[in-house]
Amino acid sequence: QALLAQAASRGCVRREPPPELSPFSSQMRSSRLAGASVLLVLLGLLGRTANFLGKGGQLRSRITEEEVLAAQKGWGDALVQIATTYEAQGLQAAKALAGEIIDAAYGYNYGPVLFKPTLTTVPQTFRTTRQGALAYFVGDDKDFPNDTGFALKGWRKVEIVNAAIFREGNVAVSVGNVLITDKSGAVTKVDKTWAFYKGKDKKLRIVAHHSSLPFEG
Repeated sequence: QALLAQAASRGCVRREPPPELSPFSSQMRSSRLAGASVLLVLLGLLGRTANFLGKGGQLRSRITEEEVLAAQKGWGDALVQIATTYEAQGLQAAKALAGEIIDAAYGYNYGPVLFKPTLTTVPQTFRTTRQGALAYFVGDDKDFPNDTGFALKGWRKVEIVNAAIFREGNVAVSVGNVLITDKSGAVTKVDKTWAFYKGKDKKLRIVAHHSSLPFEG
């Protein structure tokens, strides 16, 4: 090693020029560079999603549980309000109110809402449009002749019993039961799933809603 050091200091050690890369090697190198660039871009995009992750890999949400509970309560209060407005002021007043409530509570302004109401039948089971939702709640639409108005059935109280609430990013999903009491005191129990989306206006709107009567085997 000492001899090599001395030779190097005297310029006696020949430095080999770097080997020329073959076309295939050049392509491989270019592919690696391109792959590295794509990876960096993906990591940048994933970094945005990673912002939703807290310590220990726990999901982070921009929606609080209190916001979900408030949105659920708002839905229940609105159902009762439509029913009492119908009794006090008639169908047209109830229909106008229902339209305002749908615009405030549902995300039809974003696109189709995945709405499967409790009491609908083929071929109009799903109400992905605002018109279909309004017809379900208050009827009075020739395009939906079987709808009699679910919200017009004398409802007086709505109780929501959540089984679980999932929250991540701008989306929250709840599943549980809704107990609806009419003016005679009769209680209707339904299984309910809601998906809420928090938009730029910071308000929660329903983008998916599934409702069905409990199965009795």
